Amino acid sequence: MKNLVTRFVRNESGATAIEYGLIAGLIAVAIITAVGLVGTDVNNVFEHIANKLNPPTT
Repeated sequence: MKNLVTRFVRNESGATAIEYGLIAGLIAVAIITAVGLVGTDVNNVFEHIANKLNPPTT
């Protein structure tokens, strides 16, 4: 039983997998945030260009 507990404490593969999962999650959140911000800016630029090409009639 003591041998089993010692092996469990020394085994770091599960901790490593969790760390990689957390890093991947943080990178995904950063990418999603960046794409969302850039996408909004690009949309605003296209709307500005469209308004210049076809000015709204009032």
